[in-house]
Amino acid sequence: MKNILIITYYWPPSGGAGVQRWLKFIKYLSQNDKFNIHIYTVKNPESPEDDDSLLKDIPKNINIIKRKIWEPLGIYKKITGQKRISAGFLNEKKKQKNNLLQKLSIYIRGNLFIPDAKMFWIKPSVKFLNSYIKEKNINTLITTGPPHSVNMIGLKLKQKIKTINWISDFRDPWTNIDFYKDLNLTKFADKKHKRLEKKVLQTADKIITVGQTLANELQQISKKNNINVITNGFDSTDFKEFNKKQQNKFTIAHIGSINKDRNHEAFYIGIKNYINTNNIDTNSLSILFIGKLDATVISSLQKYELTNYCKIINYLPHNKAIQYMYNADILYLPINNTPNAKGILTGKFFEYLTCKNPILTIGPTDGDVAHIIKKTNSGKVFNFSDNNGITDFLINFNKKEFTFVDVEQYSRKQLTKKLINILNEL
Repeated sequence: MKNILIITYYWPPSGGAGVQRWLKFIKYLSQNDKFNIHIYTVKNPESPEDDDSLLKDIPKNINIIKRKIWEPLGIYKKITGQKRISAGFLNEKKKQKNNLLQKLSIYIRGNLFIPDAKMFWIKPSVKFLNSYIKEKNINTLITTGPPHSVNMIGLKLKQKIKTINWISDFRDPWTNIDFYKDLNLTKFADKKHKRLEKKVLQTADKIITVGQTLANELQQISKKNNINVITNGFDSTDFKEFNKKQQNKFTIAHIGSINKDRNHEAFYIGIKNYINTNNIDTNSLSILFIGKLDATVISSLQKYELTNYCKIINYLPHNKAIQYMYNADILYLPINNTPNAKGILTGKFFEYLTCKNPILTIGPTDGDVAHIIKKTNSGKVFNFSDNNGITDFLINFNKKEFTFVDVEQYSRKQLTKKLINILNEL
């Protein structure tokens, strides 16, 4: 039997895509009696949202250890006036409170809290887990980041316990993540981030990541052939209770948050042109947003006079959001307009796939998302400025054109088989 210790910052009842990846792996891994699973996580996490609907997926036959963490985010929240910290520098207010202090806070976060503000969890976790691993005869360690402080815990444990097998999971990039440029790093801090990233990549026995572009980038840093791709996916059991319901309006839906980098003018222009060309009124079209929206999204909707067509729901638990995915005629997927755009492959995308509603994507036409959309015939991808292409797509929309070929390969159950193969190699 393999005794596996998985370290993750995000765990139910915290919500979001960062929770689901390893929650679902563990759900299906626990069904294999060859694995004895231990989870190490945070007792008092800072999460964008809570989602109690995810608690049902926690297996009964695993061991869960929760320990407290001290984070400086309480100070940051007081400065910004935020009750929760939104991911990806999303700003819901047009005017920032104490803008100068917020800029200073971001500077401190990037330059002093390396790799991130969870760094104060590293030392006590290593001390505790060093003994726990020996006591429980743990032979395989898995860490998942971001936050990459979790991968730093893995690095230090690997350095202390040479015989343990360590898998490091990169759900997102470290130094190539879209907001890295916004941290205002000094040369010293930038070098330290890159040095630690390289050390993690070169020390881990195996690296797992979510897409081929990111895998190639990590391989360039590590110069090792130890990188494996296991994409995010969908859990079929989450969707079995839902059926498509007849809509009164043609509905374009987006599920999840939209920050400034994902707010594309081409989307609004394309819809506006479609409305004007076909004389579409508010009784015939609905633009649905479920999740937090940056203030720039609201401004764009007002600018292009689309507000009356919109329905905005700030947040829904995962199990309730699924019904809206099913009901939509088109699912909208904006990719961040950032240097790492080709490698962005969100967890939401795979849940879109299983709903089998065509996906309208704005992003690189040669990126990882575009490759899968083409392979599965599940939608269309338009570059960041192709508003005419979006208009034509909407005017000539025919759902029957999209066949959703071989989508089942992205089910969480199938993806866990890939993880088991990697574990068996170790």
